[in-house]
Amino acid sequence: MAGSRHGPDTALIPTGLLGGSFNPAHGAHRSISLFALRRLALDEIWWLVSPGNPLKPAAGMAPLRTRMRSARAAARRAPIRVTAIERELGTRYTIDTLRKLVRRYPDRRFIWLMGADNLQQFHRWKQWRDIARLLPIAVIARPGYDDAAQSAVAMGWLRRFVHRAGQAEHWTKWRPPALVIIASRPDPTSATAIRARNPCWHQHSSTAAVRDGLTRRLV
Repeated sequence: MAGSRHGPDTALIPTGLLGGSFNPAHGAHRSISLFALRRLALDEIWWLVSPGNPLKPAAGMAPLRTRMRSARAAARRAPIRVTAIERELGTRYTIDTLRKLVRRYPDRRFIWLMGADNLQQFHRWKQWRDIARLLPIAVIARPGYDDAAQSAVAMGWLRRFVHRAGQAEHWTKWRPPALVIIASRPDPTSATAIRARNPCWHQHSSTAAVRDGLTRRLV
């Protein structure tokens, strides 16, 4: 358990949170998650499948149930829980979701995971500084976005809180704001490219209900 890895003062379960539309989920989601799991010494990762991303258009967005099924397939046999808990929490913005998760799961120590492409637009997120004050953040390098991420608007404020990548496994001891940038093997796969090749990818998916990996309720 986490206590044996991180010391008696951090006996909470180290858990990564990766949010997104997962429209669809794909191999890069899985590979960066497994990389973060090892690099940050996490017990598991929760994929927060968004009912509706405020920064993405509704057009072209597959139904939540279909995206959940896609994510479950991509996460198969990995320590990843696929959840649409935002629907139950009644939240739409990341800051509201994270505040409720921290209160609901006091036995967990959370770290927010994001790709470098999301860091580039992080300043557009609602109360993004409060997100950084609430949880440590791990940014996973992504091909084509790293230089832009380093010069991102949000980095003007976050740069003073950056920790060395070599200390990433000690994140549970950091006091937010705290950010670490970790580089994994590049994987150029993207949901945008998948949809461009196959815009009807979701039309043949089963319409049966899918069980939430966290709440165990049917979606």
